[in-house]
This record gives sequence, structure tokens and C-alpha cells, in this order.
Amino acid sequence: MKAMVLSAPGRPLVLEERPDPHPASGEIRVRVEACGVCRTDLHIVDGELPNVVRPVVPGHEIVGIVDELGQDVTSHSVGQRVGIPWLGHTCGACPYCVAHHENLCDWPVFTGHSRDGGFATHAIADAAYAFALDGFADPVATAPLLCAGLIGWRSLKLAGEASRIGLYGFGAAAHIIAQVCRWQGRQVYAFTQRGDTAAQAHALSLGARWAGDSSQSPPELLDVAILFAPVGALVPAALRVVRKGGRVVCGGIHMSDIPQFPYSLLWEERQIVSVANLTLQDAVEFLEIAPRAALRTTTHVYPFPRANDALADLRAGRFQGAAVLVLS
Repeated sequence: MKAMVLSAPGRPLVLEERPDPHPASGEIRVRVEACGVCRTDLHIVDGELPNVVRPVVPGHEIVGIVDELGQDVTSHSVGQRVGIPWLGHTCGACPYCVAHHENLCDWPVFTGHSRDGGFATHAIADAAYAFALDGFADPVATAPLLCAGLIGWRSLKLAGEASRIGLYGFGAAAHIIAQVCRWQGRQVYAFTQRGDTAAQAHALSLGARWAGDSSQSPPELLDVAILFAPVGALVPAALRVVRKGGRVVCGGIHMSDIPQFPYSLLWEERQIVSVANLTLQDAVEFLEIAPRAALRTTTHVYPFPRANDALADLRAGRFQGAAVLVLS
């Protein structure tokens, strides 16, 4: 197999040839077709996340074909297309797992972080965390659903029955979940970096009612604001445009420090909540909704050896939507 490998924080990924891996009991091996490039991959490469097992192969928006089964695997079959997300394994025994909050597992394993991910020709996955993609015919279009889509969906679930949804940071996750909001009949308000008229136009093309930069106020107060941009200063900014009893949902795994802000912004029963990983039920729900909502991902394709270019372009904000590596 071949893989793009991170050896140390801040270093470019290096193409390596390795012995073909084989799945252990309860695991499957997948021949990777496509792998999305997520902002979390940037946090890993830049050394912003703790406990990364290096050297590591990044990538956790994996779409591929099962080509080998480990012992005792009956849930999958060779030749089946599957998706592999960020949460790669949970202990099954801690209080969170027992309560079906496995997204908060005390002993999790994360794909592309504490086990090798999908910037490679092959990947090993826990069969319980490899989701069938029967009916998903386009690996490139599907790859961003495996993290941007799933985390966006969990963030939207925390929004409850809100009608007016603000999305801060109109990238991969926001452009997917905006479509879900519109399919559900909700109103979308998109917030971008100052002067990013391309992102604002993209949001409006997907049905956003309003689009502006994060320093602006929308034409009416929001029920919920979901933050996908990893910028702590956006928390008080979002609180200013959320109605009484509203909520700010922080959807990223990493965020810069939240600055001090006056209690008056939080008063009147406003809330700040964070999203952590996903549950198995989240994945089941979202992958059932995606085709019904006719979700379309905006993708920018890079050949597998150009993973460093994809990461650099994502860091610089050079495209709308999501970057995807192809392994053909």
C-alpha cells in the first residue's frame, strides 16, 4: 500500500510505501476510493490537537470498497462500499458508551489521529464504525458527508426545533447542513469572513435567506447560531445576534480561546454548547436523510499524492465547499 504520512507537527506529509495491512478480529480492510480533507486534518498537521499518534496517516472522510474481512465480521461483505468517519472505535464499557453517548467515550480511537486514516490506498477500520453506503454511487461527492455532513447534522440536532439558523464559517460543513435546513423548511443566515463575497454567493445559491460577514447583524434575531469556524471571538459575536432563550452551538473539535465578554450577552437564558464527535445513531439518521434531501456537495478534487496542496488550499480558503483526494 501507499500512504501520505505525517511524522511531526508542521511537517509536510510524505508519500511512503508500506506492507499491505490485514484486519484483526472485528475489523475490515477498505480499498480507498476517495477521502475528504477536513479542517480537523489541518489541526492535526499543525499540531493543534493533543494525543496524536505519530507517525500517522491523516484522513477521516473515507469512502472505499471492502476487500478483506477480519475474523467474526458478519456485518459487511467483500465488494461493499462503506464510509469511515472520525470516530473509529469506542470501548463499549464506560458509562457514556453504556448510555449510548459513545461520542463521549472515555477511551475513543479517532481515524487519522490515533489510528491511520484515509490518505492512503488502503485503510483498516472497526467494522462497527464503517457505515454501509449502498446507493451512494459517487465516492467523491459522498466523502465530505463522512465528517462535514455528520458533524453538521449533530450540530443541527443540538439546534432543536429552531427556525432561524445562523451558520458561521461557510465551508464544507455549512454548505451541506444549509441544504438540510432548507429541506426541513428552516431559514438559513450565512456568516463569512469579511470580504468573502464568493462564500456569500455560494450560501445564497444554496438557499440562504441572508449572507454577510461575521461582524454584521442579520435582518432579524436568530434562534440558534452554529459555529463551524474555529474562532473563539465568534462566540460573543453570535450571542449578540441570538434571541432570548437562544443557543450558540460550537461545532468544531478545536477553537481558539473565547475572549472575555459581558454577562449581559449570555443573560436571558441564552446557552453555549459544544459538539463532540458523533454517535452511531447520528450516522444512521444522516445517511438516511442525505439522499432524501438530495444533498449535493461542492468538491475540489486532488490526486492522492497532492494531499499537501489540498491542505494548503484549505488553510488559505482558496475554494468553496470541500477538498477530496482521489485514489484511482
